[in-house]
Amino acid sequence: MTLHVYRHMKADGRELLLYGHAPIDGEAGGEHVDATGASSHMRWHPLRQEWVVYAAARQSRTFLPKAQDCPLCPMRDEASGEVPFTAFEIAVFENKFPALAETVVDLPQSPGFEATTAQGRCEVIVYSADHHASLATLPVERLALLIEVWGARVRAMRERGYLCILPFENRGEEIGVTLHHPHGQLYAFPFVPAQLLRTAEAQANGPVMVSLIEAMDPALILYDESEAISFVPPFAMFPYEIWLTPRRRVPSPEFLSDEECNAMARGLSDAMSRLDGLFSKPIPYILTVQTAPSGFEETFHMAIEIRPFRRDEGKLKYLAGVEQGAGVFLVDVLPEEAAERLRSVSI
Repeated sequence: MTLHVYRHMKADGRELLLYGHAPIDGEAGGEHVDATGASSHMRWHPLRQEWVVYAAARQSRTFLPKAQDCPLCPMRDEASGEVPFTAFEIAVFENKFPALAETVVDLPQSPGFEATTAQGRCEVIVYSADHHASLATLPVERLALLIEVWGARVRAMRERGYLCILPFENRGEEIGVTLHHPHGQLYAFPFVPAQLLRTAEAQANGPVMVSLIEAMDPALILYDESEAISFVPPFAMFPYEIWLTPRRRVPSPEFLSDEECNAMARGLSDAMSRLDGLFSKPIPYILTVQTAPSGFEETFHMAIEIRPFRRDEGKLKYLAGVEQGAGVFLVDVLPEEAAERLRSVSI
């Protein structure tokens, strides 16, 4: 399906793009310029052997505004709003409070650590103009468009030379979300984060995802089509964790066929409806779109991974001592039990 894009340069110099399946018309309204002075850098953690990003300017980012003051809603007046248009399907813009920035900053000087610039790009992806929508309520056609947008942005970031690109969504105040409007983000890294590198290396050693799908216990499968499948992984680290993946190995959403994209959209709608129906209220979660880091395009199998942060009615899943200190996850619900409960949800 044809993906239309409308490019706009915001008054403060940040890029904004509107995406849709239909040609996009419109004229931007006035904008309020509010410089953030954002800067960030990275320091090397010698014990964990990975980079830690410091972005102090993010402390001043917008925090849980009232609906009428939401900066992600369509433009209402010149004093507020990130999207200066009266209507849109999906909007993408450079984050006003980025953890990674494309500008070069002065590095702190200290003999006690190694530091380097955190040159990367952080984008906000707004799923809908409707403040009260969610992945569970948006139509499948909009979810298909979102998957196409993920693919388009991954491709754009790869062309910029970034080594690893992660689209993701944090949902729920329980895990620190600061804006309720339905949206996700994308981080383009100048390096491959350690966890994502381990995932890529495992797949380079063998077709892990294909083998997993072929050996999948039918009781763990939630949604099954010829082009895509979703399931509770038999080694889930979170209660009610769901993975959604195309059956054919592709390294990122940009390589999905129209049929695969639509099947993935139906699977995503199914997964989110089951999760929100599980306890009859919106569930907090982290969703990540796993895409191939640079150099692993020929072996990586993309997947959408959804990790909910609720283990039962009124009970959140917290990462405590063993999980934080040792990286060993303790799960209260067996994957087989989780799949049975999710399959029983009426959607």
